[in-house]
Amino acid sequence: MSIEKQYIDLFSQAETMIRTHSAEVLNAPRTAAFADFERQGFPTRKLEKYKYTDVSKYFEPNFGLNLNRLAIPVNPYEVFKCDVPNMSTALYFVQNDAFYTRAVPKVTLPEGVIFGSLKEMAATRPELVSKYYGKLADTSKDGVTAFNTAFAQDGVFFYIPRGVVLEKPIQLVNILRADVDFMVNRRVLIVVEEGAQARLLVCDHTMDNVNFLATQVTEVFVGANATFDLYELEESHTSTVRLSNLYVRQEADSNVLLNGMTLNNGTTRNNTEVTLAGEGAEISLCGMAIADEDQRVDNHTTIDHAVPNCTSTELFKYVLDGQSTGVFTGEVLVRPDAQHTNSQQTNRTLCATRDAHMYAQPQLEIYADDVRCAHGATIGQLDENALFYMRSRGIVEKEARLLLMFAFVNEVIDTIRLDVLRERLHLLVEKRFRGELSRCDSCAICNKPK
Repeated sequence: MSIEKQYIDLFSQAETMIRTHSAEVLNAPRTAAFADFERQGFPTRKLEKYKYTDVSKYFEPNFGLNLNRLAIPVNPYEVFKCDVPNMSTALYFVQNDAFYTRAVPKVTLPEGVIFGSLKEMAATRPELVSKYYGKLADTSKDGVTAFNTAFAQDGVFFYIPRGVVLEKPIQLVNILRADVDFMVNRRVLIVVEEGAQARLLVCDHTMDNVNFLATQVTEVFVGANATFDLYELEESHTSTVRLSNLYVRQEADSNVLLNGMTLNNGTTRNNTEVTLAGEGAEISLCGMAIADEDQRVDNHTTIDHAVPNCTSTELFKYVLDGQSTGVFTGEVLVRPDAQHTNSQQTNRTLCATRDAHMYAQPQLEIYADDVRCAHGATIGQLDENALFYMRSRGIVEKEARLLLMFAFVNEVIDTIRLDVLRERLHLLVEKRFRGELSRCDSCAICNKPK
């Protein structure tokens, strides 16, 4: 029996339950998405886009799913201690793939701003959610997106009306919690209207030592002259598989910063697709991965310069130890009319052992003649001359190696436009290199007695 068949049978048997515990706006594209999934199946290495990571095999185990939306008897506000303290005025939670609504932060967001359950907002504001939901995430082109759209029942809706500026950022914590091997399928829909400004930090944590598979599809619409920062910090465990598809559309003169940081994980596959649809749009796309043992981090990015006079900057850095594997595939498309494009792409990797593997595939596809585009990828080991110099100054070898690795990733951390988060990341990265971050030491749920 194929891997897909168990899910095809499950959807056929549980479709009524899935629809009943969701909202009509989310249900509307399910049938088409399921048909797309049946046609495509899960991605395999036969697809160029998934050349280095066989996604299909991660769906093979018999995972549990909470299609009946049973409540989890844990209040995250009582047990969770933020790993980035004093950063945000509002802290929200998604437990598995359900937005936690039984308690909410006692804060007042600016008038018109919405941050809440996607399912509830789809029911109460269907005209707003339906305008955007599923419009960027094309189920006909990706099997994971099709699967997620067919099974997702809830998630997060973040809406910032025209001209509204959120002075302080919002933090969202995704918590995986289960007693058996478990799968979650969550959606995130973000709309930043014209002239608005917002910053969002999303943290991924695991609560139990079982096998987790999480699919996530995020759609981000950024209006003209709007500014949006999205930071994603992954601190899961080695039995967690994260499959994330992020779709972004930017209008004229918008400014977006995307920064994804993997500090602890099992297998991570991040797919990011950005369309620069308005002149003067700017995107900074950054990433950092620290992996050891047999962990895998695969980042695939696509930036589509669809119009003239846009700027894109990419910077991804990996530190690989043990038998870990890193992948970076960066595609930049400059369309025929996209004159005066400025695009810079950089990927650098530090392999601390001979058993670590890195696959780098930068790509430029240019159909305009008046552009400035460049890309580069380097893979190497620690600088022995720098090590010798530091040791000659009385620094022991282990400490010298840690300092060099920290300096290597520091460039990505410094792109963060949140002072508190940037300072905290310096500490977290140092602890990660020292082996002190195998569990989230600031998180009460991760340090509960066994």
